[in-house]
Amino acid sequence: MLDLSSNSLSGIIPSSIRLMPHLKSLSLAGNHLNGSLQNQGFCQLNKLQELDLSYNLFQGILPPCLNNFTSLRLLDLSSNLFSGNLSSPMLPNLTSLEYIDLSSNQFEGSFSFSSFANHSKLQVVILGRDNNNFEVVGRNNNKFEVETEYPVGWVPLFQLKALSLSSCKLTGDLPGFLQYQFRSNSKRIGNMTDLTTLVLGNNSFKGKLPPEISQLQQMEFLDVSQNALSGSLPSLKSMKSLKHLYLQGNMFTGLIPRDFLNSSNLLTLDIRENRLFGSIPNSIFALLKLRILLLGGNLLSGFIPNHLCHLTEISLMDLSNNYFSGPIPRCFGHIRFGEMKKEDNVFGQSMEFSPIDDSLVYAGYLEKYWWYLSPIYNETDEVEFVTKNRRYSYKGGILEFMSGLDLSCNNLTGEIPHELGMLSWIRALNLSHNQLNGSIPKSLSNLSQIESLDLSYNKLGGEIPLELVELNFLAVFSVAYNNISGRVPDTKAQFGTFDESSYEEDRKKWDV
Repeated sequence: MLDLSSNSLSGIIPSSIRLMPHLKSLSLAGNHLNGSLQNQGFCQLNKLQELDLSYNLFQGILPPCLNNFTSLRLLDLSSNLFSGNLSSPMLPNLTSLEYIDLSSNQFEGSFSFSSFANHSKLQVVILGRDNNNFEVVGRNNNKFEVETEYPVGWVPLFQLKALSLSSCKLTGDLPGFLQYQFRSNSKRIGNMTDLTTLVLGNNSFKGKLPPEISQLQQMEFLDVSQNALSGSLPSLKSMKSLKHLYLQGNMFTGLIPRDFLNSSNLLTLDIRENRLFGSIPNSIFALLKLRILLLGGNLLSGFIPNHLCHLTEISLMDLSNNYFSGPIPRCFGHIRFGEMKKEDNVFGQSMEFSPIDDSLVYAGYLEKYWWYLSPIYNETDEVEFVTKNRRYSYKGGILEFMSGLDLSCNNLTGEIPHELGMLSWIRALNLSHNQLNGSIPKSLSNLSQIESLDLSYNKLGGEIPLELVELNFLAVFSVAYNNISGRVPDTKAQFGTFDESSYEEDRKKWDV
């Protein structure tokens, strides 16, 4: 075994590597190596069982000699600059593969997923990831199109643990081979399917989510976001291991099912930007570990239920762009919204973190973990949230520190509850575009960590509490288009950075 990963190595692979023909495991991941794999003595390593070249700058086409690496169990070429066509007979010959990651390169042409049909040991396939997961210039998602339905009716021999086909230009119904992943393997105890991670976001899938998806009792991470899926939401109450659910950016309609979810482990629920209507079902109130609840951009209505306050672990809540009416629940002041506890670390990696067994997706000479546990491959939790008047994407460890409440663009009435001043850890609060009245509570001056406070487009009156000038982290502040009057706040500290747009249409009522 030769493991040189996560160093600062540069240049090309030396041709002298051919002097290790019996090498079984080679990891060069996480370096700055470049050049082509052609003519570098690489082809003499055909006894390899594990090859990890991820997160480098390798380029050019894959050498044909890879066709002879028939003992390969792990092949990770992700996040490089490899190019060329993948339609060669190379992959069908590598039937010992258990883990393959070709994502974030520059491969072209059409790639048939049926190339893996006879790979009975295959457990992890990663062909696409979201482009915004990668911060190195030049590492774009592949240009190839994945073909999943040719030949018609092909039957896989594999039972996957993890599949990521995000941003792979897929269209039509969900891939037909998935029906074999949704079925239980009768040889497994409890007849549970193996699939724990399914990432199909940023494609053009349409049609309905198959009801069989609810049979995935081991599922922990399900992402079908940013597609054109329609119909009603299926009940996912059998997914009792589910931790992260992303259904946003589709065309789902109807009510949120009463028995929608039943996972005590759920951390993220994102069903924004669909066509869901009705009220928030009681089943959501039982998700007591929930950290992120994103329901914005739907047609939901009625009062915001006080039962949401049972979700005391929430750090991000987005109910914006709906038709909610009535008052803001006073008990929102008792939700944590970012208040950290010493033991908290559910989205990121800490220095003291030790991997847990059920995150291990490959074990050999090398190990591969899903999500945040791998120093090389980070399929971390990621959400979008509007703050500072812009939509930002937050992922991984930053989610431990980001907190916000967005109730904007509804029909909320009544006064701003003074209890919201108890949210001393919150960083973004958006109550704009409602029908709120009364004065701005002085208690908001206790929001010591707040960076964005938007109260614009309401019917608020009275003066701006002078105590707000003590909010030292405030970067965005707006009370525009209200009935504010009285003194202009002192232009000191952060308030010295706000221009007239923060007070537009109110200024004429103020004392100068």
